[in-house]
Amino acid sequence: MGGVIGVAQGSERPPKFLIGEYNPDAKKQIALIGKGVLFDSGGLSLKPSMSMIDMKSDMSGGAAVISAMEAISKLSPKINVTGLCLATENMPGGGAQRVGDVVKSMNGKTIEIENTDAEGRLTLADAVEFANQRGAKKIIDVATLTGAMVIALGHGLIGAFSNDEDLLKTVISSGDKTGEKIWHMPLDETSKKQNRSKIADIKNTGGRAAGSVTAAHFIGEFVGSTPWVHLDIAGTAMSASEKGWISQGATGYPCRTLVETVIKLSY
Repeated sequence: MGGVIGVAQGSERPPKFLIGEYNPDAKKQIALIGKGVLFDSGGLSLKPSMSMIDMKSDMSGGAAVISAMEAISKLSPKINVTGLCLATENMPGGGAQRVGDVVKSMNGKTIEIENTDAEGRLTLADAVEFANQRGAKKIIDVATLTGAMVIALGHGLIGAFSNDEDLLKTVISSGDKTGEKIWHMPLDETSKKQNRSKIADIKNTGGRAAGSVTAAHFIGEFVGSTPWVHLDIAGTAMSASEKGWISQGATGYPCRTLVETVIKLSY
């Protein structure tokens, strides 16, 4: 898992791989994967100080998955569910990952590190490969992945990217029911080319243009043909004020939607 190990190099704390399993002996199965960067300084590609204030929230995807797994275990749907969270910090330091490094992911693909602040996708690349090796039939990943998602959709919508229309429709309809609104985003071939590397199989960033799209394309390279939905919750994981049932601070998005999706898929 060279992706997550590279991200973790700058931290004094070792990375942890959290695995939760709910197995009622059903034929259906799905993997829920949450980004678990406990604090994101940007690494050597250091964020401006004002951009770090809420970076304790960069584990919101992992928190949503862990909480969803607890709810699923109590609701007892007839579907096998695996919850995965590769937990680490992204910190600068003498041993930190450098711009220009090349790391090898779990599936063998090499990744050129063009920006150490594009770290969440590195952990997700290893996590989705682990899920594939464990036989996942469907994958949903959740991540506070890109600032570009906030620019595109603001703070009211989750951005969704997918290689499977049926799974995407199920997730979006679940979001409609739970009030965690989801907007379908594109995965076009033009933006995919931005991730090409001259020295590795792929770069970890495609640049500023279409930043949320190229980030999703990156994860898709490691998902392969498994039906998959990527939820970018960068704009919805935290709320500056109380809004109805949404509390100030961490919102819990999209925990409710994950639970509702799993229930729908169990029928």
